[in-house]
Amino acid sequence: MSTVRRAAAVLAAVSALAVLSACGPAEDGASAGSGGPATGAAKPTQSAQPTKSAAPVKPSGSPGKGATPSPDPDFDVFPCGTDDLTFTASLAEPTTGSYLLKITNKGTKACRALGHPVVTFGDLDGQATERGKAPGIEDAIRLAPGASAYAGLMGGAHDGTGKTVHTIAMTMNTESDLVQTPLKASTPGLYVSSAKNSVTPWVDNAEDALSL
Repeated sequence: MSTVRRAAAVLAAVSALAVLSACGPAEDGASAGSGGPATGAAKPTQSAQPTKSAAPVKPSGSPGKGATPSPDPDFDVFPCGTDDLTFTASLAEPTTGSYLLKITNKGTKACRALGHPVVTFGDLDGQATERGKAPGIEDAIRLAPGASAYAGLMGGAHDGTGKTVHTIAMTMNTESDLVQTPLKASTPGLYVSSAKNSVTPWVDNAEDALSL
């Protein structure tokens, strides 16, 4: 082989080796970029990881700060019915047949004594005539547990138009159709005039009850 041909063969071999060396890293790089799954896909970010539920936010400041004011403490105070009460009648003035009626709240919750007591006389028909103006429901007496209210009952003077009874029965004005069991009291020898009998509204003291 001539010297020129040998030199040309050596040069060709060197060139081929150089090409192979250059291609090796390029191919490896291509494999890294294209051989894996989801070529070019973004790596998962922190926001894609499952997150824990947030703890309940506790209100700042004192309890009730910024809240709607509490309703009237008497908003659930209902009219008194006979189931809430004890009842007595005591003779106040024999000549006029006046009796002091007294009710006491025997329950554990307050109630309101509305209007006039509903009083019937023994086996007589009808009920006592209302005497005096009663306050409205919002101004009616509030009976706390153990508290009392009073009303004055007058049978009337002997005028020949009435009858004598020995008991009375009382129910409360509840401004509703609440069924009540009448409370009874002894009133020995009470004369009830057909025209003059009357009962006052509930008040908070005995003196006013007998003077209305």
